[in-house]
Amino acid sequence: MYRDAVPVAKSMYRISMLLPTLRLCYILGYFSGDVTKVIINSIGVVGSDYCIRLDNDLTSGVFSWAVITSVYLEMRRRGFDVSALRYEDLVARPLDMCRVILEFCHLPVSLAELAVKAFDRDSHRNAISAASVLRRFKEPQLTPEKKTRLDELLKNFGFPPIGEQSIVEGTFSCLD
Repeated sequence: MYRDAVPVAKSMYRISMLLPTLRLCYILGYFSGDVTKVIINSIGVVGSDYCIRLDNDLTSGVFSWAVITSVYLEMRRRGFDVSALRYEDLVARPLDMCRVILEFCHLPVSLAELAVKAFDRDSHRNAISAASVLRRFKEPQLTPEKKTRLDELLKNFGFPPIGEQSIVEGTFSCLD
């Protein structure tokens, strides 16, 4: 499942307020792109290709989105049978998208209504990352300066700028 880059960045920023290790990455990444290189190395990707300074509070999330989406697209190019689900589509048409997912998984489509009811509960309600906790933190704003920088970053990864729809290849749709 993926989401548009800016909501990912805003969410990651708020989560960083709860996870000390992630917060430290944001702080140290502001000073040097070597931090991102080390982090990317740790997940099994060649980090030297991703030495990016985290120069604002949205860069880390957009950067993470771009890396993960690039890895997904590379897997598809190499012939792996992987598909994607866009969060915004699931929220906009939950019943239809649940039917598509259940059908893909060879599960009874009749379970779709029950699946949609699960969206009414915070799946993290008893965790540190519960929605009620995350709402306490102000989300960062997308200023024109930040947008320019993030658009540059996305362009380097071959993705369209913020504001243009970025639906990746292999995304499930209920419009088919």
